[in-house]
Formats: sequence, structure tokens, C-alpha cells
Amino acid sequence: MLDRCFESRRVRQIQRAFRHGKVTLLCLVMTIVVLRGTIGAGKFGTPEQDLNEIREHFYSRKRVEPHRVLEEAQTTTESTESNNYATFDLSKLLVDEEGDDEKPDPNKPYSLGPRISDWDEQRADWLKKNPNFPNFIRPNKPRVLLVTGSSPKPCENPVGDHYLLKSIKNKIDYCRLHGIEIFYNMALLDAEMAGFWAKLPLIRKLLLSHPEIEFLWWMDSDAMFTDMAFEVPWDRYKDHNFVMHGWNEMVYDDKNWIGLNTGSFLLRNGQWALDMLDAWAPMGPKGKIRTEAGKILTRELKDRPVFEADDQSAMVYILATQREKWGDKVYLESAYYLHGYWGILVDRYEEMIENYHPGLGDHRWPLVTHFVGCKPCGKFGDYPVERCLKQMDRAYNFGDNQILQIYGFTHKSLGSRRVKRIRNETGNPLEVKDELGLLHPAFKAVKVSSS
Repeated sequence: MLDRCFESRRVRQIQRAFRHGKVTLLCLVMTIVVLRGTIGAGKFGTPEQDLNEIREHFYSRKRVEPHRVLEEAQTTTESTESNNYATFDLSKLLVDEEGDDEKPDPNKPYSLGPRISDWDEQRADWLKKNPNFPNFIRPNKPRVLLVTGSSPKPCENPVGDHYLLKSIKNKIDYCRLHGIEIFYNMALLDAEMAGFWAKLPLIRKLLLSHPEIEFLWWMDSDAMFTDMAFEVPWDRYKDHNFVMHGWNEMVYDDKNWIGLNTGSFLLRNGQWALDMLDAWAPMGPKGKIRTEAGKILTRELKDRPVFEADDQSAMVYILATQREKWGDKVYLESAYYLHGYWGILVDRYEEMIENYHPGLGDHRWPLVTHFVGCKPCGKFGDYPVERCLKQMDRAYNFGDNQILQIYGFTHKSLGSRRVKRIRNETGNPLEVKDELGLLHPAFKAVKVSSS
């Protein structure tokens, strides 16, 4: 009929327009459905309700925009405050879990663990079955594990953790140069042995877990290496199991409580070491035992102040009263500074730099500088805070200069964090002389080929 009323061309145009209209109507219906589902318009009411609610939705959105912006601004402000570490209350994170540990029996003698009497045999058998983990990694070069650590909680003063970081960085440098493995501990393995005594359970556990270790080197967190080139004379101790800095006459004759120092010592892995730890530990449990033991130590040792039992005084007491049992295997080292008291060393660093060189290890260039009494992680120390921190910076930089010099730098001064270049760059870097011999040191452990 359309063909009779209109031309065929006109008919096709009308049909095309009709199809487009259907598509447009379908799109409109879909749009309304989507809007209804998205903003809940009309609650499936009449089209007039839909139109009114759509209009109201967009109008109210414009109307509340300033309030929304204000809320976002407030949220941003609150977020900025919560991102401020300086104002955050750390005590929220430092709440320990409820303790469910068994209370120790006060009538039962303290023990570090089950009694072991055949450790030498067990260890020898393990070493035989595991030839890839020799306890000596070349002749006269024992496998050594340096052990240190700190409290599981942050330091009581903010700067303390920074100095702990410097101290562990210093130890890592020395160990890397000398082929020594390192273990850093932050866990209290036995709550009864907190404080001075926390090292003993850790040392025993590491000796038993690492039979491949010939010597364990304990070092306090407040001690730093200040002679990066000094290699411990291991062969000197081939007949000894325990090496501490000290003097025979002060320990055995005078019974002086500072006749030796336990802040840095070497302990050979073996049955003798386990027996010594068993003899050393009974004065350590906190509370009444440690308090009463402290009274005995103060009474028996020369010049010891009145305070609870500490591991150093206990060791002096053991050696002085049982020399025949332990003395033959203990080496009290005074030829170099396995421990060096900071108060007599740090002010002389410039003199040492002018007159001596690394590798001596003694009073001319100390292997270790130990900041006894500074307690950088605590609230209070035995010395003025400013003096301790300045001297710790000097000691760190004194040791760090020996590392930086390998790469052509040095600190501007022993009190400065900044560095300066002391060697120009070259197009032939492999020809640069390593003056301290630390870049590829001859004393660094290299496993000897079995062939």
C-alpha cells in the first residue's frame, strides 16, 4: 500500500527511520532501567515520579557538595595526624601478650636445658657425616660465628636505636672482611635470664644448633670494631676453649671483679663449653637467686659495688675459686684489645692516626672499643649522655674510615657524618692500590679445595 502512495525510495527512508526509532526507544528504556537500579528513582512508580526523583537526586547532590568537601578536608586532616610518628603512642604496640609461661619452681636448681655429657662425640660424628660444613675452613682458620643482639623492644630513648644500627653495621663490616658469620638476636629465649644473663641461653642454643661452628664470638651491642685490619691470632688458642680480655693476676690473685670483661669473648664449641655454661648459669635467674648471689659476689670480689649478680663477676668468682677445674682452658688476653675501655681510647684516636696504622689491635690501634656504662639504649647511663654519644660517633667513624678508604672516601672529621673524596676517579680502577689491604684481604676465609 505504501508503494502505491509513495515512491519506493521514499518507502525505504520511512522504514529506515522506523527502525532507528525502535532502537532509540529501546536505548531510552534501558537508560531508565539503569537509572532506576542505580539511584532507586521512583521505587518502580510512575514515570512522573521517576522524573521528579531523578531531578531531586541531582539537585540534592549539588546541594550537599560543600558538606562533602568539608568532610573530605576533615578526613585528610585526621589522616595527616595519624601519619605522624612523633605523636604516635608507641605503648599501643608494646603491649605484650598475656603470659602463660609456667612459673619456675624456686626449690628446683636452674638449668639451661637437658644435661648433655657426650657433645664432643655427637659433634664429631656430625662433622664426619657433613664434610661440606667443616669446622675449620682453612688451616688455622676456624669457622666463627659472631653473636650479638638487643632488646625486642625499641630503645627507651629515641636515639638509642640509631646507635644500635651503627653498631651492627660496624660488626657486619668486620665480619665480611674476615670471613665470619654473624647472628643478631632480638628474642629473649628465657625470661628467667633477662639482663646481663640473656646471652647464656642463646649461646648454648647456637652451639648445639651449629656443630660446624668452632668458635662462637660474643660481642655486646655497645662494643664496636675499631681495627678492621686486625685478624685474631687463632693459632694462639689451639689449646684453649675460652678467651676473654683480662689479666691473670687481677683474676686469680686479687679476685678483682673487673679483672676480665665478658662483653667480648671467644668460646670454642665443645663439651667443655657446655659444662662451663652449666656452671656459669645458676647465679643468673632473676629475683631472689640473683639478688642473693650478688651479695656473695660483692663480699668475695675486690671493689665490687652492691648490686645483683652479673655474668662478669660470676665468671671472675668461678675462675678464682675453681682455677684447677677451669683455668687451664681459659686464656686471659691482654696483648691486644679484645675489649677496650672507651674512656682511655677514644680521645687518642687522632694520635693513633698520626703515629700508627690499622692491624695492630692493641693500645696503638684497638681492635674493639667498648662503651661500658654508656647504655645508649636505656634512659640513664653511668656517664653524661652528650659525652657518650659524641664518643660513640667518633669510634664509629674511626672504624668506618677504614672501610670508606677502600673506595676513596673518608669522614671529614671523626665527629662528622659527612664524607670527602680522598682519591680521584680513574679510568683504570683495577690498578688503584688498596693501601690497607682490605678490599681482598689475605686473611679472609677461603675454603680449601679437597683436590
